[in-house]
Amino acid sequence: MNLYPLLRPALFSLDPEKAHEVTLKLLKLSHQTGLSVLSKARSEHQPLTVMGLDFKNPVGLAAGMDKNGDYIDALAAMGFGFLEIGTVTPRPQPGNPKPRLFRLPEHQAIINRMGFNNAGVEHLLQQVEQMRYTGILGINIGKNFDTPIEDATTDYLIGLRKSYALASYVTLNISSPNTKNLRQLQQGDEIKKLLAALKEEQLKLQTKHQKYTPLVVKIAPDLSDDEIIHIAQLLTEFAIDGVIASNTTISRAAIQGHVHAEEAGGLSGAPVMQQSTHVVAKLAAELRGEIPIIAAGGILSGQDAQDKLDAGASLVQIYSGLIYRGPQLIEDILQVI
Repeated sequence: MNLYPLLRPALFSLDPEKAHEVTLKLLKLSHQTGLSVLSKARSEHQPLTVMGLDFKNPVGLAAGMDKNGDYIDALAAMGFGFLEIGTVTPRPQPGNPKPRLFRLPEHQAIINRMGFNNAGVEHLLQQVEQMRYTGILGINIGKNFDTPIEDATTDYLIGLRKSYALASYVTLNISSPNTKNLRQLQQGDEIKKLLAALKEEQLKLQTKHQKYTPLVVKIAPDLSDDEIIHIAQLLTEFAIDGVIASNTTISRAAIQGHVHAEEAGGLSGAPVMQQSTHVVAKLAAELRGEIPIIAAGGILSGQDAQDKLDAGASLVQIYSGLIYRGPQLIEDILQVI
């Protein structure tokens, strides 16, 4: 029984960040007590292999829902084919001042400027070591807000080294709009320098741990076609294992006139669907199947997920859609794709 529609009005009456915390605690409690308060997807899907990893289904949880890995087992019980936790930084940090999370129900959208609030990579790894979940777990890494952008590679190297052994794959988040100058890392020589250093370190870690952990890059939906082509060429040049398209958008074209339209931060949910799918299609045309694409952004129905796959994605991730649709969204997607 899906109780989320009954719970949603109460959750939406709370401050968005408080509702997020309450939802996760409720989910954990229901998992621990065996009560399926938020229900589990029942639909099955043929397993698939992507990046050399075996996924039980193609529907994943995007990073941001569980930044610290505190709710892995409870989230896994919802029926996801894979989970991505983080974004985590080398050192703990509080994130941006509150309020920093806004609902736009009329648009089925969210604006956030959280700013990589997290308890640090050491805490996250302790949680991963204690989990019972045996499926695919991505760890999404970023830089601390006070690390100068010219030293960003150092933070990503720390995150990769620490996460490598326990992660199924590691994602480089270089596209959040909520850490000053971070998106510079997608451009020109910055991305080339970063990818070269991280790829070299990945191969060293492969030898050290006798395990190959794929490296994935998460990009923004706000890139021009020329920038997408350039990134695709670099992903191929450095043999990056996967790409996530996309993060949140800084565009407000789809929500003009809304009371929150001028709030700083990344916009997610339905308004980013078309923009994000364009990035997927452009990447797919350039990569020609050489590097798999994980699609995220605006998936609120099974058809939305199918549109991402039709555009060239191998896997999909959801987050904002869960806030509006609840766990039923996972089942709806599995029934369509």
